[in-house]
Amino acid sequence: MPKYLFEANYTPEGVAALKESGASSRAKAVNDMATALGGSLDSFHFAFGDVDAYVIVDLPDDEAAAAAAFTVGASPMTKLKTVKLLTLDEADAAISRSVSYRAPGN
Repeated sequence: MPKYLFEANYTPEGVAALKESGASSRAKAVNDMATALGGSLDSFHFAFGDVDAYVIVDLPDDEAAAAAAFTVGASPMTKLKTVKLLTLDEADAAISRSVSYRAPGN
């Protein structure tokens, strides 16, 4: 099943709600959403720096990932970035493909 990385940043309102409900409530909410979409939560990590939380979710396809991203992104509590992750086999397959390309100026 494909994996997706969601990078979440909480708005001030989101941080206030997080403080009320606790960190584990976010993992439960994401797990419930992923399960409803036919997937599962792989990991949920809060972080220091430019991103407040890194969430990895297994989802059946890009449509399910987009549904999750649109739903979370519609909330005024969270800003979200979505990244589709590749397995090592997928990366090797991509690297081995022959691609015709001409760099600018060449």
